[in-house]
Amino acid sequence: MLSSSVINHFRRLRADERGATSIIMGILMIPLVGFLALGFEVSNWYMITRGMQNAADASTLAAAINNSANYNVEASAVAAQYGFINGVNNITIAVTNNAACPNGQTNCYSVSISGFFPLLMSQVVGFQGNGNINGSLQKQLNAVAVAQAAQTTDPLCLLALANSGTTPALHTNGAPTGNMNGCDSMSNTAAQCNGHNLGLNNSFAVGANSGCGNHQIHNDKIADPYQSQISTNINNFPADPCNNKYPLESDNGYAFSVSQLKGTGGFIPSFNAVTGVLTLGPGNNFVCGDWMLPSPKNGNPPVIATTNGAGPAVLIFENGQLDLNGNSFETDATTALTLVFTGIDSVKYTHAPTDNSNGNGNALNVLDITPPTTGPWAGMAIIQDPNLKIGVDIAAAGNRPTWDITGLIYTPNATIQLKGAINKSTNGAKCVVMVADNFQISGTGGIDKSDVGNCPAAGLTQPTAKIPGGAKLVL
Repeated sequence: MLSSSVINHFRRLRADERGATSIIMGILMIPLVGFLALGFEVSNWYMITRGMQNAADASTLAAAINNSANYNVEASAVAAQYGFINGVNNITIAVTNNAACPNGQTNCYSVSISGFFPLLMSQVVGFQGNGNINGSLQKQLNAVAVAQAAQTTDPLCLLALANSGTTPALHTNGAPTGNMNGCDSMSNTAAQCNGHNLGLNNSFAVGANSGCGNHQIHNDKIADPYQSQISTNINNFPADPCNNKYPLESDNGYAFSVSQLKGTGGFIPSFNAVTGVLTLGPGNNFVCGDWMLPSPKNGNPPVIATTNGAGPAVLIFENGQLDLNGNSFETDATTALTLVFTGIDSVKYTHAPTDNSNGNGNALNVLDITPPTTGPWAGMAIIQDPNLKIGVDIAAAGNRPTWDITGLIYTPNATIQLKGAINKSTNGAKCVVMVADNFQISGTGGIDKSDVGNCPAAGLTQPTAKIPGGAKLVL
């Protein structure tokens, strides 16, 4: 039988609560340490992810502002400033310029940064991460940013489409006095100006740009802005209005029909008999084959085009050229005229305004055209059918003959050798825009400084290039 002292001792032990907290803390220590470890790890992941996001934001903004062929280099360089380098310490950086934008377009810039980071204390609670590198459990973290370039449009007065693949599509060789007087140009391949920057302001090019303009700016290829409208206009012409008769200069004579086409201006009769005024009907007027103007050395005056009714005229050359022959062809103060060269793509025909005077004495050599300001040919002065690729090149433009042209000179598959300054037409607004396959500029080739800047008054919408002007995050 236990003594009363032992019994009392057990009674006191049962009532004694000292050490209970230690036991409870001992039991709770394992989950407590686990939660502390997990909290520390999550905080560390947040800090790393925040750094990655800052790097992605800055990198994609840099790429969008750069907006050129080396946008990815720019983005990677900025990411490196934040300590993230592609391929180093399990970091992967992806940069693209065709990400989806909120507006549905796919021309946004995107930078994604991802990496694996070893687990520290989270394994205490059994977290295994989502990666295993060389036997080490890892946690993958990532950040993504999308930015859109904030761009402004810049009107062009010289656009080299480079449909033939010619490069450089804008090329000068010397051109010591050539001057585009602040115009802006675009080449769908490279641009190269040797010896003179042509006085261009902004010179855009898809490829290398050497020496052209005050500012060289990379730009994506520009589609032909006029092809659809011009092709539609030409397709509305009557089918073969010349009945397969296209007299050439080599035929030593011109047998032009004087029959009229209903609803149009009709055919141009007996060109060699035109000695002063050429009266055109409003609408379509057809030239079948070549037309050589009468020689001025025989006392013939310039040929002045006028209309015998309301509305602009279109002078359509079917498989022929306009040979000024040292003379001048001009529109009067009341006449709006578009010259269109179309027909069959054959080596037999030349489809361009030319001067074949060969130094003809007393030569005038002026092409002075004012186009309509409204209608399907608004602002269009000289047009070549975009389906023509043969017999379209123009030599010595602006020199022989002198070009006084308001509006658009459109020769999308031609090489234009620009050797003189182009002025606005006598009666037209201050607007000269040239579109060709490629331009070879020399001598005084350029555009007179007083004859640009007012294409809206000429009825012409100029082609444009995009100038980077900052960027904004959209994701």
